[in-house]
Amino acid sequence: MFTRPDLDDDAITEALRSKWNFGATHIEYAPVGFGSHHWHVSDGANRLFVTIDDLYAKQHGRTLDDAHHRLASALASAARLREAGLDFVVAPLPTIDAAITFDLSDRYVMAVYPHCDGQTRGYGPYATEAERHAVLDRLIQLHSAPDTCRAEALVDDFELAGRRELTAALGSLDTRWETGPFAEPARQLLAANADGVVDALRSYDTLVDRVRTRPQRMVLTHGEPHPANTIVTAHGVQLIDWDTALIAPPERDLWELTAEDPAVATRYDERTGTTIDPDAIELYRLCWDLSEVGIYISEFRQPHTTSDDTSTAWTNLQTFLDSTRW
Repeated sequence: MFTRPDLDDDAITEALRSKWNFGATHIEYAPVGFGSHHWHVSDGANRLFVTIDDLYAKQHGRTLDDAHHRLASALASAARLREAGLDFVVAPLPTIDAAITFDLSDRYVMAVYPHCDGQTRGYGPYATEAERHAVLDRLIQLHSAPDTCRAEALVDDFELAGRRELTAALGSLDTRWETGPFAEPARQLLAANADGVVDALRSYDTLVDRVRTRPQRMVLTHGEPHPANTIVTAHGVQLIDWDTALIAPPERDLWELTAEDPAVATRYDERTGTTIDPDAIELYRLCWDLSEVGIYISEFRQPHTTSDDTSTAWTNLQTFLDSTRW
C-alpha cells in the first residue's frame, strides 16, 4: 500500500527482536504493492522484508477470524512448499517459537521474509513468451507439489470477495452516496453498469455449479501469479505474495496467462496431462473482475478521504467496472 498504517516503527522492531530474534537498527516503510503494508529492515549486516496485513481490509464480507484464518493458512502453505524443496517460493521466516505470523493487534498481522535480490516487475501482461513460460514452469511445479504441502491449505469456496457489499450497493443506487470523495462517482459508475454486473454475477454462479463438480482436479494454487508477484533472481524467477494461496482448480493460476497466450494451455496439458477447462478459465476471469468491483465499491461506501490508495482504487474500479469486459 502507498499510505502507511497507524503503526509505530518501535512496535515492529520490538516484534522482530522478541519473535524473530532480529535486532533491527534501520527500518523504512516501503510504499509498494497494493494490498499489504511493507517495510525494509536491517541490522547493519542482514536485511529482511516485513509485511503487515490489515485484517479489516481483508475481510471482504467475512469475519475477522475468517480473514485471519485464511491468511495464516495461506502463508503456512507457502512455508510448507519451501520446506518441501520448492525454492522459488518466497515464504515467511518462522518465529523463534515456530509460528509463521505474529499478531501485532486484533487488526494487524505481521510476517517476515528474507530479502530477495533481483528484478521486480509491474502489473500488466508478461513482456515476453520466455518470461511467461518461466512462470508457467513454476506453476507446474507448484501444482505437482506433494500432498504434505496441502495440509494447512484451505479449499476455494468460490465466494466472491465483497459480494455482499456489492449486492447491497446494487440495491442502493437511487440515493446519493456521501461517504467520501469517490462515493458518488462510484455510485454513478455502478448505476451505469448495473445490468452488466447482475448478468455477470448470474454467469459466475452458473460456472461455479459446473466447476465444483470435479474436485479431483484441484491443486494447490498461488492465486495471483502476475508479473508484480515475481522477482527474477540469479536462481530464476521467484514467486512472492502467497497470502491468496488456496486449493483450487489449476485454472485459478492460469486464466490470465492463457488470455495472454492461448498456447499456455497446450503447454500445460503436455507437461501435466491436465486439459484446461474453458469454464474454469471463464469463472476465474469473472471472479477477478467481480471481486475487484466488490472490494472497491465496499471501500467507497465506507468513510474515506483522498489518498494515493483511494485514488488508485478509483482508477482500478473504472477499469474493472466495465460491462464490455464481460
